[in-house]
Amino acid sequence: MHPTPPFNAPAARRLREALGMAPGHVAYGLGAQYGMRVTAETVMAWERGTALPGERELMALAGVLWCAPGDLLAAASTLREHRVARDLTVDDLARTLGMTASAYQRIEESGRWRGNERQAVALCDALDMSAAQFLTATGRNEELAGLLTRAVTTRWQAYVRPVDKLVPLERILVQNVLEQLHVDYQALMVSTLSWNTTGRDRAGTAGDEGREFLDQVVEEFWRTAGI
Repeated sequence: MHPTPPFNAPAARRLREALGMAPGHVAYGLGAQYGMRVTAETVMAWERGTALPGERELMALAGVLWCAPGDLLAAASTLREHRVARDLTVDDLARTLGMTASAYQRIEESGRWRGNERQAVALCDALDMSAAQFLTATGRNEELAGLLTRAVTTRWQAYVRPVDKLVPLERILVQNVLEQLHVDYQALMVSTLSWNTTGRDRAGTAGDEGREFLDQVVEEFWRTAGI
């Protein structure tokens, strides 16, 4: 079973009311246009958030309400949610990426990216995802955080290639961002030590400031990259 798309119940109601339709009209349209047995009570339950449409029902509902499927979704966070929001089938997307449908389906179900760098860029283009959204959707934020932590605390040059392989960005941009983050972190540590008086206070404050920076290092990476 696939998880239900992140349905935006208030948006469904607003779109229906903007068309001057009652829940019964929506139910009739789902049956007449898509052959679905859906009652007005079910439509009302979707709009109240007490029931959720499946992927096929969501696509049909978008057709009845004259909107894109993405208009009926909350913010997407998985590959499947991004695909549904763009109204693409697994076959269509797999063809765009140069994969078999079964290979892409396995990626979507596992949430782990197994394609190459070219395919990662193509995926972001097809699903209109930013690089940050790509990493979130493929479950790689933790891996990125580990690489960035080591880059800012040791020799950043050694992590340009690993980070470049992980994120769909130009290598020169990755290099510049890692260098800047390293400079920012080291300057923060030096500045913190300089402004405090006692050795214990300096060490404690430096430790706190450093941990806060590292806790937010992924966000700092995207901010510095302008994403």
